[in-house]
Amino acid sequence: MADYSRSLIKSLINKVKEYPRFSKKEIEKFCWMAVHEHKHGVLPSEYDIREIDEDLYLELLREFKSNTF
Repeated sequence: MADYSRSLIKSLINKVKEYPRFSKKEIEKFCWMAVHEHKHGVLPSEYDIREIDEDLYLELLREFKSNTF
């Protein structure tokens, strides 16, 4: 698993919280959106199938679920 900087994770956490209609009930979706935007520079379209950095997604999701931010 890759080692991501705390500043990157913190930046993505802040990005997730700023998304319109952010909901902790849909945290998987919002984390995926943030990682997609980080990698591709744009939010995903409705049927976007481009790959994301799965390790980064899992790390971001873990941070949200552990509430260490």
